Amino acid sequence: MSIANTSNVGFGQQNLMNQLLRWAPVLIGLLAMYVPMYYALSQGLWQADDQMHGPIILMVVIFLIWQKREFFTQSYSPKNQTSIGWVWLLLGLLCYIVGRSQDIMMLDIGSQIPVLVGILLLTLGKPALKAMWFPLFFIIFMLPLPLDGITMPMKMAVSYVTENILFWLNYPIARSGVILHIGQYQLLVADACAGMHTLISLEALGLLYLNLVKSESAFRNIALAVLIIPISFTANVIRVIALTLITYYFGDEVGQGFVHGFAGMLLFFVALICIMGVDSVLQYGAKKYHGH
Repeated sequence: MSIANTSNVGFGQQNLMNQLLRWAPVLIGLLAMYVPMYYALSQGLWQADDQMHGPIILMVVIFLIWQKREFFTQSYSPKNQTSIGWVWLLLGLLCYIVGRSQDIMMLDIGSQIPVLVGILLLTLGKPALKAMWFPLFFIIFMLPLPLDGITMPMKMAVSYVTENILFWLNYPIARSGVILHIGQYQLLVADACAGMHTLISLEALGLLYLNLVKSESAFRNIALAVLIIPISFTANVIRVIALTLITYYFGDEVGQGFVHGFAGMLLFFVALICIMGVDSVLQYGAKKYHGH
């Protein structure tokens, strides 16, 4: 009996190894394509203040795919999906070639989505694609979206709310556009502090939270997804208020250090606490509603 169990375990491990080895050519190809891209991102785009969330998004995508790793050990023969799989794969390769050769990061990074969709359809079929839809969708938050044109209204709104809150608290503050004057200091509300890229990052955080809690309530999911936008705005206001007060009390040098250090962590921490708090209220309301 013991020998049989040992034999079965050995066979299972060998089978798992064989299943994983068949993915080696695909993995090598993906690494050859995208490791140079990610190295270039780490040396360039991801060093910008409004794109520093990129590595976090990448780690989240890898984590989400790893959660579904059982699909990669299955033997599956896709039916009637070869043609559409090749279309997706060739489209992704075309985007990759154009993006790399012309230095268009939107196409370079975005090519991962059709490439991975094509690979999944060609190897595992629709079941795996359905299981992997959220990690593939999450790659969108890694794209350097052209949001500069709509960033200014966001910064103006954050600056306006910050000024009024601190003025109501009797601080000597005034505002000129997106420049806050408090005491002897002037603070420019930059894109990294209150831009649309920050809003997109916080939206990604909220959608990740929804995916992890896996609520079956459609009302709760939709309500929380919509409320993430005002939650993100509130977190941005709290971040700018904290920066303004630190500059007022401790000086401009400390405030500038705060921008590039603790400010980003504070923003996401506040946003996560707000999301969890709102979600708790929604759960309580749903229970009361069903209770009646």
